[in-house]
Amino acid sequence: MTITDLIPALKGHGRRRAVDEVQRLRENEVAILTNLHAAGDAIALLRQDLADAHTKQAEAEELVVKLQADVDDRTAERDGLADELAALKVRFGPQLAAEANATRITVPPMVRDTSDPADQATAPIDVRPLWAARDAGLLGPVLDPGHP
Repeated sequence: MTITDLIPALKGHGRRRAVDEVQRLRENEVAILTNLHAAGDAIALLRQDLADAHTKQAEAEELVVKLQADVDDRTAERDGLADELAALKVRFGPQLAAEANATRITVPPMVRDTSDPADQATAPIDVRPLWAARDAGLLGPVLDPGHP
Protein backbone atom coordinates (compact mmCIF):
# COMPACT_ATOMS: atom_id res chain seq x y z
CA MET A 1 0.00 0.00 0.00
CA THR A 2 1.40 3.36 -0.97
CA ILE A 3 0.77 6.87 0.25
CA THR A 4 -1.26 7.62 -2.86
CA ASP A 5 -3.63 4.82 -1.86
CA LEU A 6 -4.12 6.44 1.55
CA ILE A 7 -4.63 9.99 0.28
CA PRO A 8 -7.05 10.06 -2.67
CA ALA A 9 -6.03 13.63 -3.66
CA LEU A 10 -2.50 12.42 -4.51
CA LYS A 11 -3.73 9.81 -7.02
CA GLY A 12 -3.74 12.20 -9.90
CA HIS A 13 -5.87 12.54 -12.99
CA GLY A 14 -5.90 11.30 -16.54
CA ARG A 15 -3.43 8.49 -17.17
CA ARG A 16 -3.12 7.61 -13.48
CA ARG A 17 -6.87 7.07 -13.20
CA ALA A 18 -6.77 4.37 -15.90
CA VAL A 19 -4.20 2.45 -13.86
CA ASP A 20 -6.53 2.57 -10.85
CA GLU A 21 -9.41 1.31 -12.96
CA VAL A 22 -7.30 -1.58 -14.25
CA GLN A 23 -6.36 -2.48 -10.67
CA ARG A 24 -10.04 -2.44 -9.64
CA LEU A 25 -11.00 -4.62 -12.60
CA ARG A 26 -8.25 -7.14 -11.72
CA GLU A 27 -9.56 -7.33 -8.16
CA ASN A 28 -13.06 -7.90 -9.53
CA GLU A 29 -11.72 -10.62 -11.82
CA VAL A 30 -10.07 -12.39 -8.89
CA ALA A 31 -13.30 -12.20 -6.88
CA ILE A 32 -15.33 -13.50 -9.83
CA LEU A 33 -12.92 -16.37 -10.45
CA THR A 34 -13.03 -17.28 -6.75
CA ASN A 35 -16.83 -17.35 -6.91
CA LEU A 36 -16.69 -19.39 -10.12
CA HIS A 37 -14.46 -22.03 -8.53
CA ALA A 38 -16.68 -22.14 -5.43
CA ALA A 39 -19.76 -22.58 -7.65
CA GLY A 40 -17.99 -25.38 -9.54
CA ASP A 41 -17.23 -27.15 -6.27
CA ALA A 42 -20.84 -26.75 -5.15
CA ILE A 43 -22.10 -28.13 -8.48
CA ALA A 44 -19.76 -31.12 -8.17
CA LEU A 45 -21.11 -31.85 -4.68
CA LEU A 46 -24.69 -31.54 -5.90
CA ARG A 47 -23.99 -33.91 -8.80
CA GLN A 48 -22.52 -36.42 -6.35
CA ASP A 49 -25.61 -36.09 -4.13
CA LEU A 50 -27.82 -36.59 -7.19
CA ALA A 51 -25.92 -39.73 -8.17
CA ASP A 52 -26.28 -41.06 -4.60
CA ALA A 53 -30.00 -40.28 -4.66
CA HIS A 54 -30.41 -42.16 -7.95
CA THR A 55 -28.55 -45.15 -6.50
CA LYS A 56 -30.75 -45.19 -3.41
CA GLN A 57 -33.87 -44.81 -5.55
CA ALA A 58 -32.84 -47.81 -7.66
CA GLU A 59 -32.24 -49.87 -4.50
CA ALA A 60 -35.64 -48.83 -3.13
CA GLU A 61 -37.39 -49.74 -6.37
CA GLU A 62 -35.69 -53.14 -6.36
CA LEU A 63 -36.82 -53.70 -2.77
CA VAL A 64 -40.38 -52.71 -3.68
CA VAL A 65 -40.40 -55.23 -6.52
CA LYS A 66 -39.16 -57.99 -4.18
CA LEU A 67 -41.73 -57.10 -1.51
CA GLN A 68 -44.53 -57.02 -4.08
CA ALA A 69 -43.47 -60.49 -5.24
CA ASP A 70 -43.63 -61.68 -1.61
CA VAL A 71 -47.08 -60.14 -1.20
CA ASP A 72 -48.27 -61.86 -4.37
CA ASP A 73 -46.89 -65.20 -3.12
CA ARG A 74 -48.57 -64.80 0.27
CA THR A 75 -51.85 -63.78 -1.35
CA ALA A 76 -51.82 -66.86 -3.57
CA GLU A 77 -50.99 -69.04 -0.56
CA ARG A 78 -53.82 -67.47 1.47
CA ASP A 79 -56.32 -67.97 -1.34
CA GLY A 80 -55.26 -71.60 -1.66
CA LEU A 81 -55.66 -72.18 2.07
CA ALA A 82 -59.08 -70.49 2.05
CA ASP A 83 -60.21 -72.79 -0.74
CA GLU A 84 -58.86 -75.81 1.15
CA LEU A 85 -60.66 -74.69 4.32
CA ALA A 86 -63.93 -74.29 2.46
CA ALA A 87 -63.57 -77.79 1.00
CA LEU A 88 -62.86 -79.24 4.46
CA LYS A 89 -65.89 -77.44 5.93
CA VAL A 90 -68.08 -78.92 3.23
CA ARG A 91 -66.59 -82.38 3.75
CA PHE A 92 -66.57 -82.46 7.57
CA GLY A 93 -69.37 -79.98 8.37
CA PRO A 94 -72.08 -82.57 9.03
CA GLN A 95 -69.72 -84.63 11.20
CA LEU A 96 -68.74 -81.55 13.26
CA ALA A 97 -72.39 -80.54 13.66
CA ALA A 98 -73.37 -84.05 14.80
CA GLU A 99 -70.47 -84.09 17.28
CA ALA A 100 -71.46 -80.68 18.66
CA ASN A 101 -75.06 -81.80 19.09
CA ALA A 102 -73.98 -85.04 20.78
CA THR A 103 -71.75 -83.30 23.31
CA ARG A 104 -73.89 -80.24 24.01
CA ILE A 105 -74.55 -79.09 27.54
CA THR A 106 -78.07 -78.06 28.38
CA VAL A 107 -79.21 -76.71 31.71
CA PRO A 108 -82.84 -75.91 32.38
CA PRO A 109 -83.38 -72.30 33.54
CA MET A 110 -84.68 -73.33 36.97
CA VAL A 111 -81.47 -75.27 37.71
CA ARG A 112 -79.16 -72.47 36.65
CA ASP A 113 -76.85 -71.30 39.47
CA THR A 114 -76.97 -67.51 39.70
CA SER A 115 -75.00 -67.10 42.92
CA ASP A 116 -72.01 -65.78 40.96
CA PRO A 117 -72.50 -62.01 40.42
CA ALA A 118 -71.18 -62.32 36.88
CA ASP A 119 -73.91 -64.86 36.13
CA GLN A 120 -76.81 -62.80 37.48
CA ALA A 121 -79.82 -62.35 35.28
CA THR A 122 -80.30 -58.77 34.16
CA ALA A 123 -83.36 -56.68 34.87
CA PRO A 124 -84.70 -53.79 32.86
CA ILE A 125 -83.12 -50.43 33.70
CA ASP A 126 -85.45 -48.01 35.46
CA VAL A 127 -85.56 -44.91 33.26
CA ARG A 128 -87.81 -42.09 34.44
CA PRO A 129 -87.83 -38.34 34.00
CA LEU A 130 -86.11 -36.49 36.84
CA TRP A 131 -89.33 -35.10 38.28
CA ALA A 132 -90.88 -38.59 38.39
CA ALA A 133 -87.76 -39.96 40.12
CA ARG A 134 -87.89 -37.03 42.57
CA ASP A 135 -91.57 -37.66 43.32
CA ALA A 136 -90.82 -41.38 43.84
CA GLY A 137 -88.09 -40.43 46.35
CA LEU A 138 -85.27 -41.96 44.32
CA LEU A 139 -83.10 -38.81 44.33
CA GLY A 140 -82.87 -38.42 48.06
CA PRO A 141 -83.51 -35.11 49.80
CA VAL A 142 -83.88 -32.30 47.28
CA LEU A 143 -82.83 -28.91 48.57
CA ASP A 144 -84.31 -25.68 47.37
CA PRO A 145 -81.77 -24.16 44.97
CA GLY A 146 -82.57 -20.71 46.40
CA HIS A 147 -81.57 -21.78 49.94
CA PRO A 148 -78.15 -23.41 50.15
